[in-house]
Amino acid sequence: MTSVYGKLFRISTFGESHGPAVGVIVDGCPAGVPVIVEEIQADLDRRRPGQSHLVTQRAEGDEVEILSGVFDGHTTGTPIAMMVRNADQNPGAYDHLKEVFRPSHADFTYLAKYGRRDHRGGGRSSARETVGRVAAAALARRWLTDAFGVEVLAWVQQVHAIDATVNRSEVTLQDVEASPTRCPDPAAAQLMETAISEARKRGDSLGGVVEFVARNVPAGWGEPVFDRLEADLGKGVLSLPACKGFEIGSGFGGTRLTGLQHNDPFVPGDGSPSLATNNSGGVQGGISAGALVYGRAAFKPTATIASEQTTVTTAGEATTLAAKGRHDPCVLPRAVPMVEAMVLLTLADHALRQNAYRSLRPPPGADDPTPG
Repeated sequence: MTSVYGKLFRISTFGESHGPAVGVIVDGCPAGVPVIVEEIQADLDRRRPGQSHLVTQRAEGDEVEILSGVFDGHTTGTPIAMMVRNADQNPGAYDHLKEVFRPSHADFTYLAKYGRRDHRGGGRSSARETVGRVAAAALARRWLTDAFGVEVLAWVQQVHAIDATVNRSEVTLQDVEASPTRCPDPAAAQLMETAISEARKRGDSLGGVVEFVARNVPAGWGEPVFDRLEADLGKGVLSLPACKGFEIGSGFGGTRLTGLQHNDPFVPGDGSPSLATNNSGGVQGGISAGALVYGRAAFKPTATIASEQTTVTTAGEATTLAAKGRHDPCVLPRAVPMVEAMVLLTLADHALRQNAYRSLRPPPGADDPTPG
């Protein structure tokens, strides 16, 4: 099931870039979670096209419609269906791509896998598919906040060679949203905005890094082997279009430290030990340690560019291609809510899994009910 994510808190997304609609079915969301449409819409508005001069100007309002699973403003525990209709469809604008493979897109690989492809804006491979993820994650955000006080936030940490200076413990949503770049460092944000605009004028594109932080994640979430928390976070984030790298905590930078430098000493805390440092990114042995969970995702430069590139036709003949129409010169600003979405969905799934573990444990002094 290639369009399903999660074990207990599960989502299944549907729709194509220039089809009638895109959306999601959420299965496993606990009953009684408040459904505030304005919260869902706010996250979708952060993801939608046309929100600033730095992103594609496709005119989509991305207004969410809730079709099932909600009654009297709360989830019922049954599957929740949400849909966003595609308003600014223009499939004819992609007719010139019917017989051409775009460089670094999914055109060739989809044809190799399925024997056919949707050339209209990439079809299913388009980032428009992430509408459903972001809508579903808004429900996960509300539940995680209410039940555990968990807060997930992401921001643009790097665009091309421009790096931001950000205090991940203190950065706020207001800081992130202060610039169309979604970089909370004002000086770096200005440089990034200029660089993205200049790349667009050149017919080129830029990549970069999104950083995320999850605050107040309780200790104990995650699995010890194959479904380690960092492994599932990596799977979720790497499933996003254009994402080419993931690291948690010190990541690859930790390879330049010694064990003595890298280890996170334990210090006394409120009822449980705390970490004096956090090179592990809040995850040890695949399980959350009660500290900030943080990491980074690398996004490649947008594949669709206005400059002429060499490619081949579906018949294998050499040709050239210069993209027409609307595209993001840098995916980073719109990738921020997408990264948040995958972190939220992963944490919600592991919260439910941990709850199942704890609820099955016998009370102190009782016999273990597990048959042996």
